[in-house]
Amino acid sequence: MTVLAPRIGPPGAPTSVVAMTRSGAGPTDGALVVAARAGEDWAREALFRRHASMVAGMAFRLLGRDEDVDDLVQDSFVEALRSLDRLQAPQAFASWLASIVVRTSSKVLRRRRLLTRLGLRRGEAIDVDAVVSPSAPPDVATELRALYARIEALPARERVALVLRRVEGLGIDEIAELIGASPATVKRRIAEGEQLLAKFTGSTQDEPNSVRRLRPKGADPQRQTGPR
Repeated sequence: MTVLAPRIGPPGAPTSVVAMTRSGAGPTDGALVVAARAGEDWAREALFRRHASMVAGMAFRLLGRDEDVDDLVQDSFVEALRSLDRLQAPQAFASWLASIVVRTSSKVLRRRRLLTRLGLRRGEAIDVDAVVSPSAPPDVATELRALYARIEALPARERVALVLRRVEGLGIDEIAELIGASPATVKRRIAEGEQLLAKFTGSTQDEPNSVRRLRPKGADPQRQTGPR
């Protein structure tokens, strides 16, 4: 059932476009997108507040460090809010935003590797202790430590696919949608990433069943404020 809120956001927010979720906890993503498209700044701010934690968490896990996370969060939201007219299904804002985060993260990773090869950036190992959550079960923590200890050596495409699979715990079709590739391509990139990791570590183990267990600094990676 859809109800109307008397006011969401600053004074002047139109009630005619603020559809509430069934819980009554706040406007849906679809309603916020419609309002943001109409030029309502309060709706843009609401989308940012609702999804900033998710964006920061995913960016942190993809990049492995927080030096570029703030800029990536800002760039991702700027791109998303600037391109709202291209979003065909307003209620799918969260997954669409995640695809922008993945694409932006890939660009950052490619740039890092290029600068490192040119000698313009020092290649630094990821601080694994800062990435793996203390609450992670021992077996998961071991898998994640092994992954992040070597992941800097992976090309961006294989790295992103591997993190989405082993850390985010996404399915092949979900990853394919996020990176804009076919499921076959996703499988190939994951396999190539696993082979490179095995080469670096001397391991021949099959793909682990890791799930998302990481905790980004300054954000809860498993929490999105507000309803979707």
